Amino acid sequence: MYLQKISLTNFKSYESENFQFSERVNCVVGENGCGKTNLLDAIYFLALTKSSISNQDALSIGHEADYMIIEGEFKASLGATLITCSLQRGQKKAVLHDKKHYEKISDHIGRYPVVLMAPNDSDIIREGSEERRKFFDGVMAQLDSQYLENLLNYNRLLAQRNSLLKQFAERNYYDEDLLDVYSEPLVEYSLKLYEARNQFITKYFPIFKKHYANLSDNREEVSLIYESELSGNDFRTVFQQNRRRDLAAQRTTMGSHKDDFIFEINSFALKKFGSQGQQKSFSIALKLAQFEMLALEKGKQPLLLLDDIFDKLDDRRIQQLLNMMVDGTFGQVFVTDARPERTRQLLENLKVEVKYFNIGAYR
Repeated sequence: MYLQKISLTNFKSYESENFQFSERVNCVVGENGCGKTNLLDAIYFLALTKSSISNQDALSIGHEADYMIIEGEFKASLGATLITCSLQRGQKKAVLHDKKHYEKISDHIGRYPVVLMAPNDSDIIREGSEERRKFFDGVMAQLDSQYLENLLNYNRLLAQRNSLLKQFAERNYYDEDLLDVYSEPLVEYSLKLYEARNQFITKYFPIFKKHYANLSDNREEVSLIYESELSGNDFRTVFQQNRRRDLAAQRTTMGSHKDDFIFEINSFALKKFGSQGQQKSFSIALKLAQFEMLALEKGKQPLLLLDDIFDKLDDRRIQQLLNMMVDGTFGQVFVTDARPERTRQLLENLKVEVKYFNIGAYR
């Protein structure tokens, strides 16, 4: 599977552009600020129906426009498929598969797997638990449609329960039966998410550990620990007993939205004690393990988006990624770089097709 072509209308900095891609390596070059990352973000949006940069879909519409359209054609052994993502200001986005609407937009997720490596990947390590949950939820959502459905239902119920708790405080009243309407299914979905995350980490960690060992030449031991309040005995009872605390806080203080994934190196916290190089290797290994799991589970190689990473990696790590482009580990790859000469020098000896796009020529 690969993305054969894409058409952009009023998507961020692109008023109207069309691109035809190589099924192997595509290099997007040009000065900073010319739209290289926006092109990768359009590909990401096409695959996952959302931007990799912003949580608000409306920010993907060009400044002077009222709507945006991304249209792409994916090629596979059985033929080509046209995917269209469109959004008009003030309305819900639409996602079409061969010009037919999905029953649910979430049905699209995972059909065209994608992995993005970007300069801000270190946020997964350095920021709070929300960033780590976001990363792993994103991986699992592409792997398992049922997990995505459970996660969406959990988040919906969580928002509703939090709104009710706030309402109780504002109106100075309390209805236990009404709160149970949200509490009981929230606990059920929490348990489902906990079980799925546990099973996922069991499969994911050995793959991650292998990639980290390759990147670090086996110089240190790493661990990835899933930490959850649900791991104790009888979460249902504990959640019920926590109700008074929730009422005081005006929000749900226990559940799957509090889970975390702990990263360690040689039994110490990576965030505090890991060097910059160790943190880079860790974040790359996280993404390489994501790629391998998606390829194994989906039976097809994900699109790989490498956004401005040559500035952030040393020569050895760059060479390892280049080797994976050649040996067939990766399928279709998209690379952005602000220094075209460096990119050509790095890729000139690759024994695969390489196509260049100078974005400055499109502006």
